[in-house]
Amino acid sequence: MQIKISDHAMEWFKDEMFLEKGDNVRFFVRYGGSSPLQEGFSLGMNKEEPLDPGVEYNKDGITFFIEERDLWYFKDHDLIVDVDENSDGPTYSYEKE
Repeated sequence: MQIKISDHAMEWFKDEMFLEKGDNVRFFVRYGGSSPLQEGFSLGMNKEEPLDPGVEYNKDGITFFIEERDLWYFKDHDLIVDVDENSDGPTYSYEKE
């Protein structure tokens, strides 16, 4: 599995989360909401250090990661992160590996 961050999403993360080189962003599974992959669960994100990363993606010196314990959520799909122009927030889509 891979994490793919668009250039627009990268700028959003830098601006909204005040990210700098060397920072880390974790995508994690949370109970509640819905997604096309897992009903009753959704993705969250937080600026934090990795403990047991299952997948990592580095762009502009910032590392995005998913912990090993959360990989079940993706069911052999890549995570694609972009920005919704209307809400000016991140969007998540999934692409079969």
